[in-house]
Amino acid sequence: MAVTGSTTTTALQPASPEQLGIDPQALARLYEQIERHIAAGRYPGAAVAMARRGKLVAARTFGLARLAAAEQPAMPAGDGTLWLLYSQTKPIVSCAIWQLVERGALRFHDAVAEYLPEFARHGKGRVTLYQLLTHQAGFPGATVPPAAWEDHALLREAVCDFTLEWEPGARVVYHSGAAHWVQAALIEAATGQDYRAYIREQIAAPLGLQRLWVGVPDALHGQLAFIYGSDTPGAHEALTDGNQPAIWRAGIPGGGGYATAVDLVAFYQMLLGLGALNGVRILGPRIVQYATRNHTGERVDERMGMPMHRGLGVHLRGATPAIRGLGSTASPGTFGHGGVGTSYSWADPETGVSFSYLTNGRVAEPWHSQRLDEIATLAHAAVVEL
Repeated sequence: MAVTGSTTTTALQPASPEQLGIDPQALARLYEQIERHIAAGRYPGAAVAMARRGKLVAARTFGLARLAAAEQPAMPAGDGTLWLLYSQTKPIVSCAIWQLVERGALRFHDAVAEYLPEFARHGKGRVTLYQLLTHQAGFPGATVPPAAWEDHALLREAVCDFTLEWEPGARVVYHSGAAHWVQAALIEAATGQDYRAYIREQIAAPLGLQRLWVGVPDALHGQLAFIYGSDTPGAHEALTDGNQPAIWRAGIPGGGGYATAVDLVAFYQMLLGLGALNGVRILGPRIVQYATRNHTGERVDERMGMPMHRGLGVHLRGATPAIRGLGSTASPGTFGHGGVGTSYSWADPETGVSFSYLTNGRVAEPWHSQRLDEIATLAHAAVVEL
C-alpha cells in the first residue's frame, strides 16, 4: 500500500514498502484480517501503522471511531482519529523519567522519598525509582481519587499515602496505575511543571508527534474514538471509563493517553534510533539501551502469569514460549507495551521496524491475546529483508 501524505506526521516521511524490505502482499493479508474482525463484530474500528529506518511504510484506518447513538451519527475512523492508548501510555510517561535521569534531575536507584520526602510514609522509604519502573514497588492495587486528576497537590498527597502490599523488590506484579501516578508526581517534583505539559513540551513536540497527547485539550475532543466493551461480537457497549471529558483531559499516566498509530510508530522509531528521530535527539543512546534491557529476567509477573521481561517502562519478547502482545515470532529483543483489551505497539531492534495496532473495542480473554499474537505475527511476516 502506498502511504499518502494525509497519513503522515512531520516526524516520519512516507516510503513505499518495497523500498524498505516490506512485502505489500503480507500487509494486505494483515489489513484483510482486521477487516474480517470488524465484519464479524469483534470491534468497531482500528488503526495500524508500520515504520522502518525513520520512514512510514504503512498506515491505515478501519471501521468506525464512534458508533451511532441517539445524540450523534456514526463517525468513521480516519487519519486524524485519536485512539485511547490505555497502558500504552506507560512507556511515554516513563520516557520522561528516563530523560530526567539523563539530565541529572533523578536517579534510577535512588529512593522515591529522596524527591518526595512524604513518600516514606507507611514503610515506603526504600522504594526506588527502579522498582517503580519494573513493577516491583509493592503497591500494585493503590489508586488515587478522581479529584487528584486536576488537583496535583492532592495527587502528591495521595501517592505519598499509598500503603505497601508486600516488600518492595520481593515480587514482580504489574502495577496497572499506581506506579505511574508516582512517576507523574516525580516529574512534577523534578521540573515544577504539570507532568502532562512536560511530556508535551519535551517529548511529543520536539519529535513532531502532533497527535500524541497525555491530557487531550478540549478542542480535540471531537476527534477521539469512543471505547466500547465488546465481549460478545456485535454487541458494543460504550464504556464510562473511557468516554468522559474529565478522563480525556486528565491524561491518566498509567492508561489515559491518546494518539494515532502513526505517532506511536514514530515514538518507537525514536527508541530504535537510540533516542533520535530524523535528526532530533531527545535521549542519549546509553539510557535507551538501559531502559529497553530485560531487568526482571525470567521472573514471573504474577498479574500476567508469565515472565514479562520488564524493562524500565516497556517489556521484551525474550525467549520464552509465549509472550503477551509482541508476537510469538518476534526477535528476543523486541520491546513494547499494550493497552488493556485493545491494542499493542512494539519495536524490533533486529529489523528496525516499529508497529502499532490500535482498536476501540475492549475485548475479553482469551480472544484478546489470541488476536494480538495473530496480528503481530502477520506484521512480523511482512518484513522480508532483514
